[in-house]
Amino acid sequence: MKLQIGIVGATGYVGQELIRLVARHPRAEVAVAMTSSTGEENRTLPALTDIWDGDLSGFDIDLLADTDVVFLALPDTVSAELAPELLSKGRRVLDLSGAFRLRNADVRRRWYPNTPDLEHPAVYGLTERRRDQLREARFVSCPGCYPTAALLALEPLVAAGLITGEITIDAKSGISGAGRQLKLRYHFSECHANVVPYGIFAHRHGAEIEQELEHEVTFVPHLMPFDRGILETIYTRVTPRASTAAIGEVLRQAYDDAPFVRLRADVVPEIAHVAYTNYCDIGWTLDAATGRLVIVSCIDNLLKGAAGQALQCMNVTLGLDEREGLG
Repeated sequence: MKLQIGIVGATGYVGQELIRLVARHPRAEVAVAMTSSTGEENRTLPALTDIWDGDLSGFDIDLLADTDVVFLALPDTVSAELAPELLSKGRRVLDLSGAFRLRNADVRRRWYPNTPDLEHPAVYGLTERRRDQLREARFVSCPGCYPTAALLALEPLVAAGLITGEITIDAKSGISGAGRQLKLRYHFSECHANVVPYGIFAHRHGAEIEQELEHEVTFVPHLMPFDRGILETIYTRVTPRASTAAIGEVLRQAYDDAPFVRLRADVVPEIAHVAYTNYCDIGWTLDAATGRLVIVSCIDNLLKGAAGQALQCMNVTLGLDEREGLG
């Protein structure tokens, strides 16, 4: 029998990507897809015709009783309340919100004040760097889209002691990263032919990146006028022993068994290379004379930055090939 999957928040961009992926997974099927609101009538999703022809229902936790895995593609305040209840009912939960990503209670209260303390914290679902912790995990908090691109590029180098001094992350995201909420900033006439930095020293993903790196970063996100994708240009300095060859070797060792990380070396990644895929492309250039290093890391924010990564996490927790449903 196929794994029975529940998806809550299925009308959002990420929720619909999850349905696409699960519907094509050889070992799983969408058993329940629902909105985050109660009382809604059942309806279909025309964009998914012939991919998944089930009915989308209003939220009802009882409909998830027979599922093996539940994905939560919800605002953090809703996930903060729902995830503990599902865990108490024995469900395996993969949360795509930020509600449970931050481990320090004081930091978490600042960014996610509605999140309760749990006896067993969630496993941070950066698959390539947390594979051992993910195996058989019952509760996974999937990383944010910005942190995914930053951490995959930086973690191995920081861990190897090659990075010295400040790290600056100039991050650019397509408009789908803001979700489907209706705000003036996301109207076509506001976004078209425009670039907007936001959340300077005030973005929750900065705290998430610093937590995982254990290193201070300057993180500046920008809203860009394209549909999907994230490109991060990262500026830092390296120790004198960090040659171009040494940097490449550290990254190759880190991702030798990582099917969704592509090391581009001095070929600069582009969003067009990763859009609609679960890949993270990483390129780098070192100025050996000064020790300045520029890294470019690129993902599709809806896939590797959200739905694809979540499915990859599910595969690992269940002992499946992490590529299943993502090829």
